[in-house]
Amino acid sequence: MNASILVVDDEPILRDALKRLLSLDGYEVAVAKNGEDALGCIPRQGFDVIVSDLRMPGLSGLELLERSRAANPRVGVILVTAYATVDAAVEALRLGANDFLLKPFEMEDLRRSVERVLKLCRAAENGRVARALPPRPGGHSLVGETPPMIAVRGHIVRCATMPSNVLITGESGVGKELVAAAIHAESPRSAQPFIPVNCGAIPETLIESQLFGHLRGAFTNAMAANPGLFVAADHGTLFLDEIGELPLGMQVKLLRVIEDRQVWPVGATKGVPVDVRIIASTNRDLPAEVKAGRFREDLFYRLNVVHINLPPLRERRADIPLLVKHLMGRLNAKLRTAFIVIEPDALRALVDQPWKGNVRELENVLERAMVLGGGDTLSLQHFAAETRPPTTPLERGLRDALRQFERQHVRDVLIEAGWDKREAARMLRISLASLYRKLGMFTIGSTMPQG
Repeated sequence: MNASILVVDDEPILRDALKRLLSLDGYEVAVAKNGEDALGCIPRQGFDVIVSDLRMPGLSGLELLERSRAANPRVGVILVTAYATVDAAVEALRLGANDFLLKPFEMEDLRRSVERVLKLCRAAENGRVARALPPRPGGHSLVGETPPMIAVRGHIVRCATMPSNVLITGESGVGKELVAAAIHAESPRSAQPFIPVNCGAIPETLIESQLFGHLRGAFTNAMAANPGLFVAADHGTLFLDEIGELPLGMQVKLLRVIEDRQVWPVGATKGVPVDVRIIASTNRDLPAEVKAGRFREDLFYRLNVVHINLPPLRERRADIPLLVKHLMGRLNAKLRTAFIVIEPDALRALVDQPWKGNVRELENVLERAMVLGGGDTLSLQHFAAETRPPTTPLERGLRDALRQFERQHVRDVLIEAGWDKREAARMLRISLASLYRKLGMFTIGSTMPQG
């Protein structure tokens, strides 16, 4: 991958595990045991990314961030910590951290973070990264300062002024309609209608009439003519949410509308010209749907002119403190409550959750807590049902993975030391008592000599 990474952590086992895992991905990985050591090797080696613990003896991760950025403004920085607070996350982002991960995290989270930061830094070096959209009174509100959200804003800025169709992908609840509305708000069509329609919520027998309209008497119960949503969105934007739910027969007709720029109302003998920009979204894997014959390939290419992928909330956990603050303000106005503070342990618990329902689930959890709570402060007890530790294999986090690697690493060192535990402890740079504790925890196996 021709990229070099510096891992900075005062825990030797964690350093070694991260070095081993990232090296397996093809990166050149160096390690430093503290911030001072890191600063000593940064000038000698042009690292692309620094992965640093936030809390270390001596120079902290935030101080290392500031000083490493002063030495090399182009280096990407990922901070990791087990002690998340709103202030720490906001300060890290203010000082220019590219991502902020919470321990325990899955190795796949770190891999994706490294990949995103590398792409972001290389794009920035080529001058292709757009800054955040300016706030618009009464307009859209895309909350987040992590690299994925900066990238999304960049896509919005670049494609808003173009007439091209846009396909937005992402899991349910990530905010696809919000991005579509932001594109419309920044476009020359902003004064014209923005009409969202959920393709999966309209019965198959009615969707043609809803989209393209019908004449009076075109079918039973058609007592009056209906112009349809395409005509209603003329000169504006039509947002086709969950486009993957559209039946194949309707896909053919939608493709014809895109190509001919006119709709054929049910019962009509001539088309009606329309000037509509289409933004579509889906939580499905459309290329896989095309392969399975459930989605037309030609329609996919017509819609996928510009592609914006929204990351799930678990891939941008550093945005959660900002989202919580934003959502609390919005919910206060809706519920007529006055919550202004969330306690650090409650916020940390929220940041740690898997959020399978993404931002939508986070908002629902906050609303329930604010409805049932009182006063001006949200505490951990308000979220008791939502903040139980994850228990499924997919949610176990980095801690279990590191334990496996730690076990293997200790075994490798013991073999190298000829099963001499005192020598192994010296090589591991831990006390003999600590080694015995680890052996008791790992239960490395009956083949290991005792004593």
